[in-house]
Amino acid sequence: MDPLAFFVEPFAYDFMQRALGMSLLVAAVCAVLSCYLVLKGWSLMGDAISHAVLPGIVIAFVLGIPLAVGAFVAGLACALMTGYLKYNSRVKEDTVMGIVFSGMFGFGLVLFTKVETDQHLNHILFGNVLGVTTGDLLETAIIAGGTLLIVFAKRRDLLLYCFDPNHARAIGLPVNVLHYGLLILLSLTIVSSIKAVGIILVIAMLIAPGATAYILTDRFERMLVIAVAVACGSAVLGTLVSFHIDGATGACIVLVQAFVFFMAFLFSPKHGLWPLQKLFRRSGDGAVDSADRADAS
Repeated sequence: MDPLAFFVEPFAYDFMQRALGMSLLVAAVCAVLSCYLVLKGWSLMGDAISHAVLPGIVIAFVLGIPLAVGAFVAGLACALMTGYLKYNSRVKEDTVMGIVFSGMFGFGLVLFTKVETDQHLNHILFGNVLGVTTGDLLETAIIAGGTLLIVFAKRRDLLLYCFDPNHARAIGLPVNVLHYGLLILLSLTIVSSIKAVGIILVIAMLIAPGATAYILTDRFERMLVIAVAVACGSAVLGTLVSFHIDGATGACIVLVQAFVFFMAFLFSPKHGLWPLQKLFRRSGDGAVDSADRADAS
């Protein structure tokens, strides 16, 4: 196949153009937030909220209100419930999150089986980015854009809170506001991602870009840029691959992100298992030794 046709042919279709736009929006907002989640160690929190939105989606459908509203309320309820139980019981946070999100997810599944709907469960769990409408794209753009504006407006405060909450409290930052604000932003991000990758695969998009960038750099500003580049590049390549192999778009995007992460894990210049500098240095030393032996003979 002509390489140019590989990249151009899919986007001759309107549904592929909308799918790419949706994927890029979701990738960008997830990538930015993933840097804070990785730094804070909140990967499981994203998993918890993403599973917990299911009952909110079903209840919103029954009430005839936008699904995004129900998903956001359910996700926020999960986050608040987790925080309350953490501070008012002896149970550790990861245990609380496991109980809360599994309970809410189970409740959502029970509700879904009792409600007559034309929504397919697979589309909620794994997304249906190829079926998004222009209205869906606009809704996601508003949510993602608002989330990014808030994050960048408070990026320094959020960074200090994630890196050292005790120091943030000592210098007078409203730590509780930042804590629950970050949870709200996480809920909004998950809501904006549901139509693209569903409530299962969104956790990968909330972890992989930030984790990849964390391996590749020690500076947070550069980490943000790398995470967005990895996420958006994976969105484009995953969308293209899914078209040509007739596969699930969300799953292909996540697979590309996972591949990039493992490449970074293996060959990152500073923190990789086999840093590229060492590999090149070894090959260079081997060439020098061979030349020295040839000269000696």
